[in-house]
Amino acid sequence: MRGLRGITARGVGLLAGAVVLLVAGFRFGYPDLALLGAIAAVALVCGVAFALWRPRLGVERVADPDRVARGEPARMTLTVRNTSRLRAANLIAGDRCGGASVPVPLLRLRPGRDTTVEYPVPTSRRGVVAIGPLRVTRGDPLGLITLARTYGETASVWVHPRIHLLRAVPAGISRSLDGRIDKVPHGTITFDSLREYVVGDELRRVHWRSSAKVGELMVREQLDTSEPTIVVLLDDRAIAHPVRRDGVAESFEAACEAAASIVAAAVREDLPVGLHLVSTVATGPYLDVLTEATLRDGDLAATLRRLRAQRLGDTLVFLTGPGGRNDLGAVSALRGPYPAVLAGLFGDRDAAPFSAGDGLIVIEAENGQEFAAAWDGVRGW
Repeated sequence: MRGLRGITARGVGLLAGAVVLLVAGFRFGYPDLALLGAIAAVALVCGVAFALWRPRLGVERVADPDRVARGEPARMTLTVRNTSRLRAANLIAGDRCGGASVPVPLLRLRPGRDTTVEYPVPTSRRGVVAIGPLRVTRGDPLGLITLARTYGETASVWVHPRIHLLRAVPAGISRSLDGRIDKVPHGTITFDSLREYVVGDELRRVHWRSSAKVGELMVREQLDTSEPTIVVLLDDRAIAHPVRRDGVAESFEAACEAAASIVAAAVREDLPVGLHLVSTVATGPYLDVLTEATLRDGDLAATLRRLRAQRLGDTLVFLTGPGGRNDLGAVSALRGPYPAVLAGLFGDRDAAPFSAGDGLIVIEAENGQEFAAAWDGVRGW
């Protein structure tokens, strides 16, 4: 609980008047003036004593739910209990919700009683909405002194990016024994190595072509291939999203929605997916990471070198804004370690179409909904 003390303009005037009256009364022998000054000083002391009384309040908050998609409803339930034993609380209170203050009625809150307030949480923007603490203001009846204190802990409501349904998902890549490269939509059992036949091996596992060359029976050793793995790279560089309205880069918001949609589609299909940001390595639940993502400085070249060296999956999806158009060539160079590379370019539809080379698939869209429709229309998933 923190306190913020302040004397009002009326209090300042009364204090100045009390000083002048007391000095004049005692210096020039006017007892009436000294009496008036003393009364003013007593009023100030009483005001301070009245405002300094600290009500004992218990504060509880419950968010329902505490994680929502952008635009979905969320409510905060605030319960304030007067834990004092003797006096009723007659206060002015407000609960901080994002950048606004929600009034909380605490008129004549008797000892042991509580009051409950419900109010909507704004979810029109992606991000973490901070709720609390409760700010209680108490003043004396004459309006000379005000005292503001905060009660209770803070809570947070996570507004995730809006998720759009993606019906198509990428297929994995499997190299067969004959050297072909096949697409594996849902993972499979594939060839690993050859060994000599031993009693008990199934004849259907004999590789006859190799057996004919070697002169003895050779059997396939097979194993479960990894399922198609999607790697999402979100470009969170400030230079990639230069256009902003009211401090918000809509191209970055659309990129976050696209990333959330891809992650949700992969989870729905039970496919491995990894999320990476240019400026940092994503840790924790991916939707929470996307909720907290902000524009900052980042080294795209270093991130691409790391992804090339690690070879984290089959399909790389790069999501960027207008300032990342010139970097698509560098991203397309990852077609070696990543058999399929797709780039989502947001907020730059008026520019000249990007000439996709080296098999790079480019989707240009204004928002997440357009991206989802174009994603489902990509051939070759």
